[in-house]
Amino acid sequence: MRSSLHEQSQANALLRKLSSVADLSDEEKQAVLDLPMNVKVVDADTDIVRDGERPSVCALILSGFVCRYKILPDGKRQIMGFYIPGDIPDLQSLHLHVMDNSVGALVGSSIASIPHQNLRDVLRRYPNLGDILWRDALIDAAIFREWMIGLGRRSAYQRMAHVLCELQIRLKAVRLARENGCDVPVTQNEFADALGLSTVHVNRVLQDLRKDGLIVLRGSTLEIPDFGALQAAGEFDPTYLHLRR
Repeated sequence: MRSSLHEQSQANALLRKLSSVADLSDEEKQAVLDLPMNVKVVDADTDIVRDGERPSVCALILSGFVCRYKILPDGKRQIMGFYIPGDIPDLQSLHLHVMDNSVGALVGSSIASIPHQNLRDVLRRYPNLGDILWRDALIDAAIFREWMIGLGRRSAYQRMAHVLCELQIRLKAVRLARENGCDVPVTQNEFADALGLSTVHVNRVLQDLRKDGLIVLRGSTLEIPDFGALQAAGEFDPTYLHLRR
C-alpha cells in the first residue's frame, strides 16, 4: 500500500537527510515513505527519550531543534550533540536496548516515532538502507570525535566558530539554511553546556565574533557575512561530516 501524502511529507525530512550522505534507489525511497510514523509535538525543554529507558521506537525529528545530553551527579548538564530535522538521534536504540543518555527538545519540535520492528523489517528487505543508516551512525560518531577535539584543544573562540560552521553546513545539506546564514534556536546557556564554557564566557565570545565581523546574530537568526573567515577562525574542516558534494 502506498503511503498518504501526509505520511510522505513526514518522511521527506528523513529522505533529505539520507540523500545528503548516500544515493537511494526509487524502491528504497518508497520504503522510507511507507514507514509508519506516529507524530507528536513536544514543547521546549521536554525529553523525547530519557537516560535508562528501553525504547521500542526511534525518534525522527521532523521540525525543531534537539540535543543529546547527560546529567552528571552534581546536576550539571553536558550537551553532546545538536540534532536537526531528518536526524534520528536515538538510532542506536535499535541495537543498544538501554539508553545511556537523554534526548530532549530545545524548542517546540515535531517528532515522528518509528517502531523498531517496522524499521528492522525494512532494513532486512533493503540491505542498502541498513548500510546508509550505519553510515549515518558513523558520521554521528565522527561529530562526537570532532567535538572532543574542540573541548580538549580549541579555544572558546574557536569552539564557537566551529559549531556555528557545523550547524550552517548541516542545515544547508538538508535545505534548511540560507546561503549565508541559518536559524539557530540555541540559547547561550545551551551553548555553554555544549562547549564546556560558562554562560558569561559564551556571551563574551559571541560579542568577539560580532566585533570581528564574522557573525551577525539577531535572536536565533544567524548571518555569516564571510563563511571562509568564520571557517578559518574555527579551524573548521567539513570532511568529518562526510556529506555528498
